[in-house]
Amino acid sequence: MPVLSEVIIALDTLWPPDTAEGWDAVGTVCGDPTTQVNGVLLAVDPVAEIAEEAIALGVQLLITHHPLYLRGTTSVAADTFKGRVVHTLIRNDVALYVAHTNADRADPGVSDALAGALGLRVTGPLVPDPNDPAGRRGLGRVCALDEPLSLAEFAERAAARLPATAQGVRVAGDPQRPIRTVAVCGGSGDSLFADVRAAGVDAYLTADLRHHPASEAREHAGRSGLALLDAAHWATEWPWCEQAAAQLDEVSDRHGWDLRTHVSHRVTDPWISHRPSLVTSGAPN
Repeated sequence: MPVLSEVIIALDTLWPPDTAEGWDAVGTVCGDPTTQVNGVLLAVDPVAEIAEEAIALGVQLLITHHPLYLRGTTSVAADTFKGRVVHTLIRNDVALYVAHTNADRADPGVSDALAGALGLRVTGPLVPDPNDPAGRRGLGRVCALDEPLSLAEFAERAAARLPATAQGVRVAGDPQRPIRTVAVCGGSGDSLFADVRAAGVDAYLTADLRHHPASEAREHAGRSGLALLDAAHWATEWPWCEQAAAQLDEVSDRHGWDLRTHVSHRVTDPWISHRPSLVTSGAPN
């Protein structure tokens, strides 16, 4: 059975901390490096219900994609929800490790898992990492469909294959347009529109598309141009948890560790319901 420090070395190899964005907060948040680890839980968000799930499963390590303290803090007092998470984990001898933008840039990374969930064949990164001579790391992925689908059919596939959320998948574009190539970016991706246009793809699937960037992207491409699919942030990143669990299983086998991996299926997307507009066309009177 490995100790936490040994597992952390393996995690840092899978998702090197020095590849994270400068503003990011990745790596070990809490945990005794000498604690023996025989169980790991992977999840997107380090929220209270995920911490409680880790405790119920009896694991010693929780790995999340999103940081607990992204902007830093001067206190972990338990009178805040983040402080309570830290206290809960430490009290139950559970470590917390974060892999965020370093997991986005990794090979394989968050967008590889998203592409895999959608049945897409990855042809390369959308924004290549200049420090990767192999040209495989970077933000987002450019992908191809083995057989063309209409935009409506591809949207149906995305809605069926991504975890169910209140938002579902929003779509912009001609529903009958053939889709052969797709750019994907797990998480918020509207800062990458210039790269998407340069890639010359038929469609772009990501999350958190804001009105102005999406509108400008559509106008720039022309109404018959780039199609957009906007899924829930949590849903586009959750497939990484299963991919990461498989990677940890490989590491465990290679080292001869008896490490149990679990993936949380709890939906921690903040939106819990959706009501379609009653006005079907035009503005209300």
